[in-house]
Amino acid sequence: MKIDSRARAWVRLHAAGVPARALVKLLRAFGSPEALLDTRPAQRRSHTTPAAEKALTAGPAAERLQATLDWLADGAHGLLAWDDAQYPASLLETGDPPPVLYTIGSVALLGRPGMAIVGSRNATPQGCADAEAFARALSHVGMTIVSGLAVGIDAAAHRGGLAGPGSTIAVIGTGPDRVYPARNRDLAHAIAESGLIISEFAPGTPPLPSNFPRRNRLISGLSRGLLVVEATLSSGSLITARLAGEQGREVFALPGSIHSPFARGCHKLIREGAKLVETAQDILEELRLPGVDVSAPAQRASLPATMPHPADPDAVAVLAALGHETLAVDALVVRSTLEAATVIAALTMLELDGRVAAVAGGRWQRRT
Repeated sequence: MKIDSRARAWVRLHAAGVPARALVKLLRAFGSPEALLDTRPAQRRSHTTPAAEKALTAGPAAERLQATLDWLADGAHGLLAWDDAQYPASLLETGDPPPVLYTIGSVALLGRPGMAIVGSRNATPQGCADAEAFARALSHVGMTIVSGLAVGIDAAAHRGGLAGPGSTIAVIGTGPDRVYPARNRDLAHAIAESGLIISEFAPGTPPLPSNFPRRNRLISGLSRGLLVVEATLSSGSLITARLAGEQGREVFALPGSIHSPFARGCHKLIREGAKLVETAQDILEELRLPGVDVSAPAQRASLPATMPHPADPDAVAVLAALGHETLAVDALVVRSTLEAATVIAALTMLELDGRVAAVAGGRWQRRT
């Protein structure tokens, strides 16, 4: 991007660490970031706090400032600040918007209706398939999928978003020059090309644990609604859902088996008032977004089609014993009354056919 005096001033204020609430008051008093930086301590005395004054007086570390300016010098990189026309209005309404957003990709996506999809990092194959299918269906009708670039449900949601015209926004908890986790590097590059990556953290910021709960408020804040797909009771997705509710967003949850720990967080949300959904059409009909056709064939794209029934009688018996639960081999032996070796052979056949998948703890789950 072109680094003019205004952009340079915003970078200096952000790099100096001026607290956001104090910065609002100072900007109201002096009108612009450039004017604020031209003031003297005596002029700021009645408009500032000790912490903000200390940050302004000390100024940013020279290396940190230069690293950010060097990153912004790349034409593919950008900066959005509070006074930018393209800064998302939905964030300004949340009460805690970051003064600066660092961007890579299509900033125009911030003007489209967003749908957040979040869930477990240790998701099951079925959960990832559901997240990707819902995201693809919603992107197909023009909604932009917002998530956090984590492994599991987040990554699946981004892949689904990229498959449609709505595309996807990744809100990350590091500086915009880092990809975390590293295994999502290829996905991050695809999002940078066809979607948007945003961060409130300056270039060079590592993946500090405290950053990720902070970025959750942006995931919900950028969206009209939030869908939780698989979450344990301790999942950070429940924090995001709480933030979405506080911000006035609609919260949706995908139900699951009562035996699955990955469904318990979703069931808790449903008991507390989140809307149970089975198809993308359920979400569209609830949101009723202007310009989005709720009669579009989103439902057909929401969940995988049922595969033909397996011909092998042992595989049929094991699939019936598994049902829609997550079970270990021992449980399947008891339910099917087959020998353990027969059950294992049938599971191998079903896995090769894409009907079941192995999950954590030596258990198995149906995929269709």
